[in-house]
Amino acid sequence: MKTLICGSLAYDTIMVFEDRFQNHILPEKIHILSVAFLVPQLRREYGGTAGNIAYNLKLLGGDPQIMATVGHDFSDYRDRLDQLEISQTHIREVEGTYTAQAFITTDLDDNQITAFHPGAMNHAHLNQVADAPSIQFGVVAPDGRNGMLQHARQFHEAGIPFLFDPGQGLPMFSGEELLAFLDQATYLAVNDYEAQLLSEKTGLGFDALASRVDAAIVTKGGEGSVIHAAGDQVHIPAVRPDAVEDPTGCGDAYRAGLIYGISKGWPWARTGRLASLMGAIKIAHRGAQNHCPTRSHIAARFEQAFGVPFD
Repeated sequence: MKTLICGSLAYDTIMVFEDRFQNHILPEKIHILSVAFLVPQLRREYGGTAGNIAYNLKLLGGDPQIMATVGHDFSDYRDRLDQLEISQTHIREVEGTYTAQAFITTDLDDNQITAFHPGAMNHAHLNQVADAPSIQFGVVAPDGRNGMLQHARQFHEAGIPFLFDPGQGLPMFSGEELLAFLDQATYLAVNDYEAQLLSEKTGLGFDALASRVDAAIVTKGGEGSVIHAAGDQVHIPAVRPDAVEDPTGCGDAYRAGLIYGISKGWPWARTGRLASLMGAIKIAHRGAQNHCPTRSHIAARFEQAFGVPFD
């Protein structure tokens, strides 16, 4: 199933401060804060919601098409997508901008100080869903505000079913706008915090929100996930990972599993279990795109975890 994933492509620069922020930030001086942290450990990762979902969907044998805006510094990421054989047809370079990027400093207690530069992501509205022919399924993931509004409307008007995944972009929208997204979308995917925020901003309980889409999926980390569909709740167990290294990108890996299951017409119990497995595989590796299981490995892990064949 050809899937158009509208979302961000980004670089994540991750630095490790080998101490604790609390030892260097004086509460009584917070109003004149001026601190510097020595970070001997630094790594640059490939990320962004569209990139992460596409990466995991490709591992499963799907056909992801990324629709995103990037800057003049995208060449390294472009080479990577070439190596992964992920189409770049709908990736637009915006002159005079940088690719979106996060600068994350982490201390020994896993506290984080993050600065995020949206860069070219703010121009996501330059891309049009109509420019991608033969699309069978869509995703509206965190991106530029205007781009998310526009792409949801365009999927809906074209009659293309799509997954609304507001993620960290949720606070950008009013309750009225979020309800409009749900009335256009086919599926909704949020974590438990986002589900609560969505209810608070719209003034509706989550059951009422879930009734506006064919299925609403809520992930709960190590507690598994719940899929609300047709008035029922399908509880999906978490899969025990080989290790817990880094949660970055786990939600995107989970969403790739959802998309694959939907493309195969699987029941929700099976679809959710694949999604859960993809998140477990990812969390055992640092970075959002450094796990590289083969499809046969994923199939074997699925059968081992759930006692049923993958296909």
